Amino acid sequence: MKDKRERQNIPGIQREPLEWNYRSSKKYSDPFNDVDLDVIVSAPDGDKYRIPCFWAGKNEWRARFAAPKPGSYQLESVCSDKINHSLHGKKAILKISPYKGKNLLLKHGNLRVADSKRTFEHEDGTPFFWLGDTWWLALSKRMSWPTDFKQLTADRVRKGFSVIQIVAGIYPDMDSFDKRGENEAGFPWEKNYSRINPAYFDKADQRIGWLVQQGLVPCIVGCWGYYLAKLGTEKLKKHWRYLIARWSAYPVVWCAAGEAEMPYYLSKDKDADRKTQHEGWTELVKYIRNTDPVKHMVTIHPTRIGRNQIADDSLLDFDMLQTGHSGYETVPYTVKTVIEERKRQPHMPVLVGEVNYEGIFHHSHEDVQRLTFWSALLSGTAGHTYGANGIWQVNTEKDPYGPSPHGGNWGITPWQEASRLPGSFQLGLARKFLSRYEWWKFEPRQDWVTPPGTPEKQDLPFAAGIPGVVRIIYIYNPPTPWAEPMMVSSLSTRIQYNAFFWDPRTGKKYEIEKIKPDSAGSWKIPIVPYFKDWVVVIEE
Repeated sequence: MKDKRERQNIPGIQREPLEWNYRSSKKYSDPFNDVDLDVIVSAPDGDKYRIPCFWAGKNEWRARFAAPKPGSYQLESVCSDKINHSLHGKKAILKISPYKGKNLLLKHGNLRVADSKRTFEHEDGTPFFWLGDTWWLALSKRMSWPTDFKQLTADRVRKGFSVIQIVAGIYPDMDSFDKRGENEAGFPWEKNYSRINPAYFDKADQRIGWLVQQGLVPCIVGCWGYYLAKLGTEKLKKHWRYLIARWSAYPVVWCAAGEAEMPYYLSKDKDADRKTQHEGWTELVKYIRNTDPVKHMVTIHPTRIGRNQIADDSLLDFDMLQTGHSGYETVPYTVKTVIEERKRQPHMPVLVGEVNYEGIFHHSHEDVQRLTFWSALLSGTAGHTYGANGIWQVNTEKDPYGPSPHGGNWGITPWQEASRLPGSFQLGLARKFLSRYEWWKFEPRQDWVTPPGTPEKQDLPFAAGIPGVVRIIYIYNPPTPWAEPMMVSSLSTRIQYNAFFWDPRTGKKYEIEKIKPDSAGSWKIPIVPYFKDWVVVIEE
């Protein structure tokens, strides 16, 4: 991050966040609430960006921008107090050089929805596989900076994750100004939400910047949904304007709210709050889209289905789902919802954003992680989001999170132990395995297998792939000598196929002898190397 003060020409690098500041010679009694400052950025190709600036404390405002292309960019500040000439009408030039580094996020650019409306890609067209992890409270001091935060980041990078879901300081599972929500500089807002606390976000910047530096996309959740009934839409607009000013220069994804329609746990009128939140988050998603100068993807974390959380689902770029935490019993609803949501118009990518945290209750272990991932992905999701109980609330041995407002306690597993649960490693293996293929071209193909997996029979095979290229088949309950055979259909008797079993626990490959379809083009899946779940791969 570069901070160039009082300069006419500001040098920078393409797609790297560039920062500069403005100081007011005029004193304000309440600068955060009394003044709005924007910068109009005119790009060399004629595009214009209106960049909101963030109040940095005292009489200082700062702007951040990541130029999408090399060249000269003209700057001019626009202040709501137009007679303050130390803030209004200030001009400068950004001199942007090409990016030559190795960070894939900066090399390929921000994320967007692919033309297929089914997957994601970078702005240069490079496909992006969403494998998310859930760190709701990781901007708090419950996860120390830099030691703990960098340790967990390194683990997730090593395993193959690509996205981190993280809440911007106004957290779930607590009431306002709960001590568990502080970071090293306190709370994100002053008491009674009178004004923002810039020092909190200075500390948060370190963490968000580190994720990007390590190649992880921050999916930034503005707050938990029930705070809308507490703060109102106007206050949350100021919150979101501040987040956009701080972090729109980074390759982020915006998530308007967590569990957007869910009332506060102890609400006295949940129906009224639910209605208020439904209407209010519709207005706020529209505000986010209109305020973000570079148009990052916007979604919303739901109680069940993202598109149902607001009145106008066309405001969302992709459909995020939360499908439950009941282990094996949750999978049928997950698959059913994925299939149904893919059919909705207008088409948009469908993504499971929360399901079956590993280690929650007593029935969400690594086998359920694999089953949920593969059955949902082969039914057509744009990736998957993992979570581990103990990480999302950042338990430590000395400081377990404790009870929620409703009195229940989700568990005491320390985050270090939760980070070593085998499901995270195995889903990382799955992403690396799929990267061998053009996975973004996959289509669900249950017509390729008999009997096919369904939401009601998730232990049967799920299939997807690219016709004429590759078929990926996941089998939770493997074929046995005494059971009904599992068949692959629509094979050609004139083509030579390469087939193998892939172990989703270890990544080990086991070759299958030459496929010999019968006259109808069907082939019986042979007995697996040992009785566990397997991925069957058939390549032409």
